[in-house]
Amino acid sequence: MIYDVVIIGSGLGGLICGRQLAQQGRSVVVLERQHAPGGCLQSYRRGGMDFDTGLHYVGGLDEGQSLHDAFETLGLLRLPWHRLDPEGFDQITIGEQTFPLAEGYERFADTLAAYFPQDRDALQQFVAMLNHLPPMEECAQVNAYDYLTNLFHDPLLVHVVSAAAMKMELRRETLPLFTFAHGLSSYVQSSWRLKGSGNLIVQSLINDIEAAGGVICCNAEVNELKEQEGRIVAARCNNGETYEGRLFISDVHPQLTFSWMPDSTLLKGMFRRRIAALENTFGMFTVSLVIKADTLPYFNHNKYVYRKANVWTFPEEDGVGGVMLSARVPEDGLAFTRQVDLLTPLPWTMCQAWSDTTVGRRGEDYEKQKAQLADDCITLAERVIPGLHNMIERRYTSTPLTWRDYTATPCGSAFGIRKDCHSPLMTMLSPKTPVPNLFLTGQSLVLHGLEGVTRTAFSTLNTIKNYK
Repeated sequence: MIYDVVIIGSGLGGLICGRQLAQQGRSVVVLERQHAPGGCLQSYRRGGMDFDTGLHYVGGLDEGQSLHDAFETLGLLRLPWHRLDPEGFDQITIGEQTFPLAEGYERFADTLAAYFPQDRDALQQFVAMLNHLPPMEECAQVNAYDYLTNLFHDPLLVHVVSAAAMKMELRRETLPLFTFAHGLSSYVQSSWRLKGSGNLIVQSLINDIEAAGGVICCNAEVNELKEQEGRIVAARCNNGETYEGRLFISDVHPQLTFSWMPDSTLLKGMFRRRIAALENTFGMFTVSLVIKADTLPYFNHNKYVYRKANVWTFPEEDGVGGVMLSARVPEDGLAFTRQVDLLTPLPWTMCQAWSDTTVGRRGEDYEKQKAQLADDCITLAERVIPGLHNMIERRYTSTPLTWRDYTATPCGSAFGIRKDCHSPLMTMLSPKTPVPNLFLTGQSLVLHGLEGVTRTAFSTLNTIKNYK
């Protein structure tokens, strides 16, 4: 069979493209290298509990907000979304001080102005920028850190408004204001958790794909894109299967995607060198905690805890300097949470010694390092949850190596290709490729995160719409 569309990778971007194209009446197949679809959205099950990997909260789901219309189109608003505390959806602790980030642009500014009265006007300018996000051509070349330090008088406020951005890579030298602003704005509009696992999103999209006649194939790892007369005609997999198609969409990292075409005459040397030279953002270390029953009241916000005011640089320093805490919404309606995730950035240099290993076969030294990192994360988290160590029933950990092996992302990068304000046209990629019927989607193109990948998927679909 020759499919109208072959989609490689079943992350959010691939599934959105698959759903929309299948509902247009096109024959669609989605190829996934793992035994289960979902990419960074998939959850895993241990001891009768589901644990999320990449999804913790999402912003902008109310009517008129940034993700509402897209999620309504995708049928995702019907899922059990739980609104976080409008008075402080994020609680930022730096040293001994804690600051709430409140929902709504005006309330966000007014709440922080109570702590930083000399910066009230600057906060109003800041939220005005978030509310009316400048187009990419205006702010992709603006350095986010320079913008913040020039805007705010109090250096601590720079760290406070940046602290919840652990969901992106804060890099003083290169992070564009475009990336920073888009990564924060929708959460200020409104913030939500799923009452359940990220698999709810995955399964909803898959159900719609299959209802429209689309096919999901797992354990289908692509290792070659076959080119003929200047077009891709088939994707070949490790299992020996070949999938022929008219259009191809890759939701896989661009560096890996183009490695499947080593002899292509359409990918010139300069293009290959450009893609190969792109740097990737750091990965994350995650500690998933199972909490003893009836010991930790559910907290309806995220907690970000930093040892000191070094939010932009702590990943470069020794030890665990910052951690994010996210609690699972109790599905039984009770007041206590049973699951808490702790996340902290982890440079690839901390994993490099085991780069040639696979999951479950990394050795004792690796396990010792993970145990120490987990202990350090828990100790830092105890600044806001005293006695957390004694509340833990069991714990599970993952590193950038885990992400690399499950998602095929170079160095286990959490946010894809690193965007650079000094060369935005080089680091922000188009869905189009030099191959006329091969398109890209996913977090490495322009924006990452649930909102960014959703926007990018619709951008990919619009590009395909104009394809002859």
